[in-house]
Amino acid sequence: MMDIWRWICELPNSVDWSVSETPYTFELASSGKSGDGSSRSMQFRAERTAGSNSEALVTFSLCIQGFNPFNTPKILWVSDTCPFNSDKPFLPLILQLLQEIITNSPMAQISTCPRSQLQKLKPDPVEWIMDSHSPESFSSFFDLVFLTRLFWLCVCDAPSEVGSLYLDSLLGPNLEAFSFKQAPVLRTFLVTIGVDAELCFTRTLGYMLSKWLILRDVGAVGLQALATVPGRHAGFSYSMEACGFWTLKGYAPILAMKLVSSRDNKNSVVEAKESVLKYALAHQQLEATIQLEYSVVFHDGYIEVNARVDNLRFHVAKLGFNKNDDVEYAEERHFVSRARVWVGPEVGATYVAGLSLGRSTENGDRKLEVQRLVKGSFGKSKAPMVKTRAKMATRTKMRNWRWDQDVEGNAAIFDAVLYDNMGHEIVACKPRSNINDGGSAHVIDVSCAFDGPNRPYTKTRGLVFAGDDYGEGIGWRLSKEMEGSVLKWRIGGQVWVSYWPKEVKSSHYETRCVEWCDEVDLPLISSK
Repeated sequence: MMDIWRWICELPNSVDWSVSETPYTFELASSGKSGDGSSRSMQFRAERTAGSNSEALVTFSLCIQGFNPFNTPKILWVSDTCPFNSDKPFLPLILQLLQEIITNSPMAQISTCPRSQLQKLKPDPVEWIMDSHSPESFSSFFDLVFLTRLFWLCVCDAPSEVGSLYLDSLLGPNLEAFSFKQAPVLRTFLVTIGVDAELCFTRTLGYMLSKWLILRDVGAVGLQALATVPGRHAGFSYSMEACGFWTLKGYAPILAMKLVSSRDNKNSVVEAKESVLKYALAHQQLEATIQLEYSVVFHDGYIEVNARVDNLRFHVAKLGFNKNDDVEYAEERHFVSRARVWVGPEVGATYVAGLSLGRSTENGDRKLEVQRLVKGSFGKSKAPMVKTRAKMATRTKMRNWRWDQDVEGNAAIFDAVLYDNMGHEIVACKPRSNINDGGSAHVIDVSCAFDGPNRPYTKTRGLVFAGDDYGEGIGWRLSKEMEGSVLKWRIGGQVWVSYWPKEVKSSHYETRCVEWCDEVDLPLISSK
């Protein structure tokens, strides 16, 4: 890891640092020599700027050297001045980096949050994060923020050679910064900044990882040696407990998800239009919110913990496409084809006395209509005086989604699987356009799932399950001795996304999968 935060914190104080001194330099990356023999390098500099000793100021800058047409040193970015004698001298630097990341994020698809109205980050949450975490933990978080801000500078606003140096020597070797184990402060940051800024930040991370994976897959120089690294970075997630909810949020770039099935025809020549389609599909990210409602009831001899599905929200976001642009294949998008959620006590817990499940949903609704003809007369009249008519008919309605409950140890499992109208599971099927392909998988058509008034998806193939979609809850009985404690409860999710052509003629299809798992609090504290 770069550990640039430690270098910043070890800068000399204002008394020992005069304005006339040469700026302090941290070399971020370097490569071979350019055509004129000068070395190529990227540096982060700190310079003491004008001001009295009681008002010492420091300014940071990003400088490149040896790149055509700027063989001489070229400054790409300059920070705002930081008050060196304050309690948090580098807080303005952190806020500026974060604000610029959010401002440049690929958020064009959210019409309710236009770029011009993105809120300005408040310093209080960031300052609280700095105070409540160790310098080592915050250092990992700062590395992530710094790498993210450098991405827009080096890849988008600098010569291509600078972008190559950044991807080869900075982003690739430091992908561990995207791991929550390496940057635990990231979870706290996402919780405190608000959901709008959270989407900006996570979509920027997704865009960066997508670009890196695209370049790796096409065999870009220097990236093949790190081909196995992204398997450990299939996305980022965090969980929290608040207001009677357990919530797990997950974000995964599509290319970072595990490939489950796809069109396998390696000997065929890939057409140009299919390459463009795959490139467009690579700029997508799965965004999931798993929200369970829970309650705790105290009885004389035991504690009852109940949970039910409140909301499962899945959205496949576009990364980098403007909704008003006439972009080819812009309407092609992955869709969720299966979702598996589990919740329960930590592994090995001995305080659970029993687990009660609800029922699995029925796969079809049956409506019965009856019609009968009844004739009658009064007295000696042969003409019928009373007539009644009725008929009997049966109509069956199939559900596209089937919900099941299962159990693994003391953890309850909610499983939602998408089927077609013939009862075939979508994850194991091929789209209708591949009817001539070999293989034993079913070949079906589920266009009704995406179009028409009864479709379960939104127009952008998003998906929402509410509590009334499932209905049945689950419950645990815990030992009375656990009253007054705060337990760790595990929550996880596994999501499959599939792509089938919608408005283009293509034989390309695939299914990918991602899994998240985390812990949430279960407070067993009575209000009495």
